This record gives sequence, structure tokens and C-alpha cells, in this order.
Amino acid sequence: MADIVIVASAFGAAHVLEQGHHAYVPVAASVGAAGFEVRRELLPAGLDGTVSAQLLAALGRLIAAHGLWAVYSTPATLYTDDGALDAAAIRGALAEAQILGARIVKFQLGGFAGDASAEVLAQLLQGWRPRVLVENGQQTMGGSLAQFRGLFDALESAGLADMLGMTFDVGNWEWSGEAPLACARALAPYVEYIHCKSVAGEGARRFAVAPAGNDAGFAAVLAALPGDVPRGIEFPFDAVDLAADAHQHVTWLKAA
Repeated sequence: MADIVIVASAFGAAHVLEQGHHAYVPVAASVGAAGFEVRRELLPAGLDGTVSAQLLAALGRLIAAHGLWAVYSTPATLYTDDGALDAAAIRGALAEAQILGARIVKFQLGGFAGDASAEVLAQLLQGWRPRVLVENGQQTMGGSLAQFRGLFDALESAGLADMLGMTFDVGNWEWSGEAPLACARALAPYVEYIHCKSVAGEGARRFAVAPAGNDAGFAAVLAALPGDVPRGIEFPFDAVDLAADAHQHVTWLKAA
């Protein structure tokens, strides 16, 4: 049975910004989650854009005290828009994740264009405690199947495939115009964490929703992916009875 992680934004991004991540850690623990995903964009930042090390350390201690393990989600990209490794962003996000005590740090891919710079990337990632994963995003850049296949092919060719894993976001593929099931079949060997959500609406009006219990397409994607990797809840909970809805979805996703 897979560990279930609750992504902080599932409690409502505006609420997390107002009340802080710490307000929702006890809720995540009480409804049966194993992990809690901290969102860097929902943390308070100083005038220079940095997040307080004291805040990160305190949040990490709170998460551990409630028997949870942490994921650190950052909007930082591995590659800049012109395809170069973003060494400064990588080091900064890794340092924050390590202060938090995260088990996983999740990056966006960015503008990878075929040159993985595998040896340089390996040097940047070496020596850090959190496991580094890269997530498919909602835009064509950083959200195409061809980019991810190219990245992992390049790492395998360099004998460095084990240094980096993937966060597979089921719903994000629909934003970027890819078929989630085809992507799952192609990328399953690299997947170490799954973001679970469905998508409603069209075009710019798309939004994340809970997968229906009878959604055969979502079930097929899960079946094509590793069954023993953590599954993250990224869709919004029902604010009318937030804890009850969270508990229901944690229980369902464990068994899905």
C-alpha cells in the first residue's frame, strides 16, 4: 500500500498563505497521511525573496513531530529557458529542502533541449540528503513527453540515470496537451512520486479536481505506474468539512 502525501495547497492556497503551513500539518496527520508537501511559493519570503532558515527548520520539526515526512516543492527549474543548467537555483532549493529535513525535493524541468549536462548535474546533486525529483509542468516547456524521454535517455547514456527520479503529475499532462496514459507507460521506470488530480474545464479555465471513484482513465494511469511509490493529493478538499473530506480521499487513494 502506497504512502499518501497531502500537498499543502489541497487545503486551499489562500488559506495556507494566510495561516501558514503549520496550521495544516496536524490535520494531515489526523486523517492518515504519511507525508506533507511544503510548497515554496506558499511560504513567506523576505524582501530579497529568500525563505527564513528558522521558519523552514521549525516547520520540519513540526512535520516530524506529527509522524510525517516532508516533500519540498519548489518552482525552481533544473534548466533555464535557453537550456542551460540553473546551478544557482538548484543549489538554493536543495539547501532549503535540507534545512526543512525533506525526504524529497521536487523541481520543475524548465527548458531542457537535449543536452542534459549529466556530469555537471551529478556534481550539483551530489552530497545532498533529499532525493531529487523532476515534475512535468503545465506548460509545453517542461511538460512534454519528448523532453522527459530525452532527459532520461541522456542520463542513461551517461550511466547516471539513478541520480534523478520523476514526479509524475497525472493532471498536468492534460494542461500541456499530452495523453497521461501514454506518458505513464513511457516514463514508469523513472517515477518515484505521483501527484494525483484530475482536470475540469477547458483552455485557460482548467482547474484541478478530485478524480472520480469510477474514473477508468485515472485508474489506468495509476495501474501503469509503480504501485509502491508515494501518492500525493493535490486536488482541493471540500472546505465545508475539510478534515472529513481529506480522510475520505486519503483512505480511497491508499486502496486505488
